[in-house]
Amino acid sequence: MHPLPGYIQQTRREFLTSASSGIGLLALSSLLRDEGLLAAEAENIVNPLAPKPPHFPAKAKACICLFMAGAPSQLDLFDPKPKLNELDGQKLPESMTKNVRFAFIQKDSARLMGSPREFKKYGQCGMELSDLLPHLSRCVDDIALIRSMHTEAFNHHPGQLMMNCGVPKFGFPSMGSWINYGLGSESQNLPGYVVLTAGRGSSGGASNWSSGFLPTTYQGVLFRNQGEPVLNLNNPSGLSRRMQQKTIDTLRKLNTLRQAGSLDPEIHSRIAAYELAFRMQQSAPELIDLSKESKRTLEMYGVERKDPPGGGRGGGGNVYRTYATNCLLARRLVERGVRFVTIMHASWDHHSNLDRELAFNAGMCDQPIAALIQDLKQRGLLDSTLVMWVSEFGRTPLGENRRGFKKVTGRDHHPFAFSVWLAGGGVRGGQVVGQSDEIGWHAIEDKMHINDFHATILALFGFDHLKLTYRFQGRDFRLTDVAGKVVPKLIA
Repeated sequence: MHPLPGYIQQTRREFLTSASSGIGLLALSSLLRDEGLLAAEAENIVNPLAPKPPHFPAKAKACICLFMAGAPSQLDLFDPKPKLNELDGQKLPESMTKNVRFAFIQKDSARLMGSPREFKKYGQCGMELSDLLPHLSRCVDDIALIRSMHTEAFNHHPGQLMMNCGVPKFGFPSMGSWINYGLGSESQNLPGYVVLTAGRGSSGGASNWSSGFLPTTYQGVLFRNQGEPVLNLNNPSGLSRRMQQKTIDTLRKLNTLRQAGSLDPEIHSRIAAYELAFRMQQSAPELIDLSKESKRTLEMYGVERKDPPGGGRGGGGNVYRTYATNCLLARRLVERGVRFVTIMHASWDHHSNLDRELAFNAGMCDQPIAALIQDLKQRGLLDSTLVMWVSEFGRTPLGENRRGFKKVTGRDHHPFAFSVWLAGGGVRGGQVVGQSDEIGWHAIEDKMHINDFHATILALFGFDHLKLTYRFQGRDFRLTDVAGKVVPKLIA
């Protein structure tokens, strides 16, 4: 059907509405933006990721989320339990396990399993860490270690969704998406939310960095640390940059016409995505080019390290080098204005071979993560960059006696008490917040649910978690769902 009759039949209000968001305003916006005269509200029509103010002054401007998919054993890394070692091999009272769901443990024959790790106090704060974390031990005065996290989810995918999205369900925005939705991005040539991966794929996959029902502009963009940074980013053979520019301009005009008729906000995301991809063709290759980094920096992060033997679940070929490179890239990304960076590594799911495989994983990440904290600090970026170590849950004080296993060498999933930590970005470092009981079964002091954790993260970014909402299907949704309270002692 020819579009003219439809346009003739438009009402005056429809005409003014479509014209106000059409090519005319787009051209005016472009001229005003070039002259530096464009108001934030008008620029948002063109750029959904334009910077926006928070509810109140923010302490953090960017975030690097170190997600250890699979659930590291807090009892062997962050939460020493001398009593658990004393009770090694003993059975728990039936009252403690009666109504508890396990992934693989057989309750009747399960026994407590102590840790062979040696814990020492470090820094002025005297924080206790495992001997598997010698580099991180030098950073404890910048770290707030939380030993009282708990969640409802006890399987990996729901747990990862809970930690990343605030609810254990598909289709909800991730933490990085919410922060980009609230603040926008300071980067003109890179996405506001970037994801880097190492090791095996996580159980949750791309759902961990999804924008859910938010516009797709806010979802995480998966980067590679070598070769083409984003798949299909480069032009095909024979397509010049000038031809590409003309193609993008034409797509913008067509999409703008479509948006004028449908008023679909997702079309703004589509326009922004095409244009960002065009700019990224030059900025992304420069990002992953580490040739201008000093030899001292490369050695500090350990980007030339080789994998030791026995990687098991956390391996995958050159994972030590990949993880170190990702940590260095994370620093380079926040330097360039990227709002949120997630580094995903899997897997820490040690149902067996805990001692050997945990040592491999800790060795992989300990040096580059400590280097990241120190590097951000020496560049004056740590005060405004929040660094977090998180996972979906922890591991049981019970050894895993799964059927078919001749020997107990691992731990099962444990949602009742686990450890995460924060550094920088307005966090009060050099402290341990919360406590689990003497065997690490339950959180007993300053218990912190994941929704409380998220409420605190948003507060660091200047948001009241009750007010950062998005209307979808007739109701206002938020990252903290219907719960969450800020934990003041975590904030400097």
